[in-house]
Order: sequence, then C-alpha cells, then structure tokens
Amino acid sequence: MSEQEKKNRTEPEGGQSSRPEPAADSAGTDISFIKEKVKERPVNKRKLLKRTMITASMAVIFGLIACFTFLVLEPVFSNWLYPEEEPEPVQLQEESANEEMLPEDMVLEEESEEETVPPVQTTVVERVELNVSDYQTLYSNLYKMVQEVSRSLVTVIGITSDTDWMNNSYENEGQNAGLIIADNGRELLILTEKEIVDQAEELNVVFCDNTQVQAVLKQADSTVGLAVISVELENIPYATQETISSARLASSSNSGLLATPVAALGRPLGKANSVVYGMVTSADGTLYLADGNYQLLTTDIYGSTFGSGILTNLSGQVLGIICQENSAEDTPNLITAYGISGLKNLIEKLSNGQPFASLGIFGTDVPKEIQETQGVPAGAYVTGIVMDSPAMVAGIQSGDVIVQMGTEPIDSFSDYSSTLMELLPNTEVTLTVMRQVQEEYQEMTVDVLLDVQE
Repeated sequence: MSEQEKKNRTEPEGGQSSRPEPAADSAGTDISFIKEKVKERPVNKRKLLKRTMITASMAVIFGLIACFTFLVLEPVFSNWLYPEEEPEPVQLQEESANEEMLPEDMVLEEESEEETVPPVQTTVVERVELNVSDYQTLYSNLYKMVQEVSRSLVTVIGITSDTDWMNNSYENEGQNAGLIIADNGRELLILTEKEIVDQAEELNVVFCDNTQVQAVLKQADSTVGLAVISVELENIPYATQETISSARLASSSNSGLLATPVAALGRPLGKANSVVYGMVTSADGTLYLADGNYQLLTTDIYGSTFGSGILTNLSGQVLGIICQENSAEDTPNLITAYGISGLKNLIEKLSNGQPFASLGIFGTDVPKEIQETQGVPAGAYVTGIVMDSPAMVAGIQSGDVIVQMGTEPIDSFSDYSSTLMELLPNTEVTLTVMRQVQEEYQEMTVDVLLDVQE
C-alpha cells in the first residue's frame, strides 16, 4: 500500500483530524443520570406554636422586670441626679413691739430736755373742728388697712359626704377663716381651727381673689384646737401668688395693749369677709390648759358665737386669733382671741409638721411674794395632773415645783412649756422636782417617758 493511501485511511472524512473530546464533556455525560431533588422539611406547627408562646412569655416577663426596675430605681436616680430641695423650716418673723413709753424713759427725756431745750415759749394752737367728711376719711383709711390685711386671709372649706332619708348622697360644706402664716418654698401654710379639719373629708382654700385650691392637713394641736393646713405652691396660679401675702405679727405681750383700737377680720360675724371695729378691754386673761397657759384678749366687739378670724391693730399687724369657744359665759358674743405672742412657738411647730410631746401637767408661776413669804421655790408650780398621763405614771403630784427639765433650768411655767415644746414624743427626760415635806421643800429627780399628744 502506498503512503498516500495510508494517509487517507487515518484521516476522517471532510479533512478533519481526529482529536479526543474534552474531559468535561465526557464527565458531564457520565453524571447526567444523577438528579437530586431537595424537599422542604414539613413544618411542625405544634412545636412552632410552643416556641412562639415561650418567646412571647419571656418578652412579657422581661418587660415586667424592666418596668418594675424602672419604677423602683427611677426615684433613686432622680433624687441622686436632681436632688429635691427640702422645705425651709418655718420661723415666724420677729414680732414688732408696740410703741410704748416707759416711765424711766420719760424721766430721762425730761431731764435731757431741761438741759438742752431753751425756755418754753407759749404757742397758740388753733382749734380744729371735725365734720362728716373727716369721719368718712377716717373710715376710708381703715378700709384701706383692711384691704391690705385681707391679702393674708383665706376661707377654709371643709367638704363632707352624707345621705338623706331617701338614700340620696349629697355634700355638706363647712367654712372657717384661715390666716396665711408662711411660705416654706414648697408650700403655703395656713392657720385655721382644728374642728373644721376633723370634720372634713376634703379641704379647699379660697384666696382673696376667689381662686380655690385643694389643701391638706400639715399638723394639728388638740389642746389649743388649732391646725395648720398646706397648699402646694405649684397648684396656686402665678397671679394669685402675686396677690396674696403672709401675715405680719404684732406683740400681744405688751403691757400697753389695754384700750388699743383693733379690727376683727375674717368671719367675726359668722359670714365671710366681715369686719368690725372696737378696742381691747382686757389683756391679762389666761386660759389654763395641759402643758401650757395661753393669753386671752377680750374686746368690746359684738360678734357671732361661731365667729372666727383675727384681731389686728390699726397698722394691720395680727394681735390675736379669734377663739369664741373661750368667751365668758355671761358675754358669749363678745370677741375673744388668743394672744399671738403665746402662740408663736406652737404655730412654728405646727407649720414644720412636728409632733407634740405630752407630759400632762396643769400649772402656774410662783409669784415673788409667795417665794419670799412662804419659801416656795421659783419654778413651774403643779396645780393638777391629767389622768393616766406620763406625769401621773411618774408620780408627779399637785404642789410639786418643777425646777429643771433635763439640763434646762425652769424658773416659770412658761419656761416649762417652752422646754417641753422642744422635746419629741417617746423620749425620756429627767425632771428635778421640789416637793414639800413637812415644813420644807426637798429636791428629788423623776424620769418621765413623754407621750404623743393626741
């Protein structure tokens, strides 16, 4: 066979040379029979529901824990980051003494005048006759003073719920006068009678511009029958805060108070915003109560036996707090008031919300002539003991003279009351007592556990 023929046999037709096919094509041809079909796993609805419920429950529990933690810790962090300022302790402004010329001052003044003043020259003074217009001017000026003082007065409304015989519910309102005592930076403090607070389920205060705001009890004293209620400053409109003012106090302990012209404001006639004028007819009355004696002022002003309010001098300063329940039996309609000087410590303690300690002693001072003639020591002379009181339990007797409480010396019953006012209930105090044994007084000490005044 020739070379040309061999060549023709080895070459395929069409002049194409034979080459091996790619391996990829052959591999694809080899695995073409493998076909994988992925099936979705069937959903277990019961298991899914269980997991959903667990997740939701955990979310609720986490939310509750988070809310509880926030409620507990939020005040702590708020007080830490933004500490709330404590209200300032109430201290009543210093009483302004009535102007009074003492006898020794008059003598000194006369002597100085003799030395420095030239001879007296006769001066003719023209006689002035008053007419109706002058009378009107006088009362017009009194009215201006009353308007100024009225900024410190409020009407306290006590609301109680009741039902009639048809079982229909209704509300009763009792009203009383109140006096703005102080502003401690957070609250406005108002002095009023305790009776209306005890009977009320809700307290409201009406200011001089007829703005009405809800109030709450701060502290009350059952012995004297007075209470201090408070109104949050944030609840009082700004315009009202600019209108009202705290009361200015005078001195009721001045010996020149007798025959002083006064005005009774508040509810002296049993009606709101009533005003009457008169003068002080007695300033030396005393109301003897347990653990304290209080000055009583009487006037010639005719008022209601249910009257309430204040007595002021013509300068608009408060001289007394009206207390008609202490009027004399034969003159029940004449206005009677507590002297404001004797109430100062009591009002401060009420305004600061402090509890009162009770010992249960009635007493009086020992006059100097009795000390000299009968040898009774100076101190708080015990005239009576309250039944089942700490004083009775400790063995204090009528006729004893308390000369020391703790480390404080006691020279009068007012010293005893002031010292007791500074003490707290449920504390033990040592009393030094002088007790008469035969013809002489002997010293003894007694430990007393103070009680809470109810």
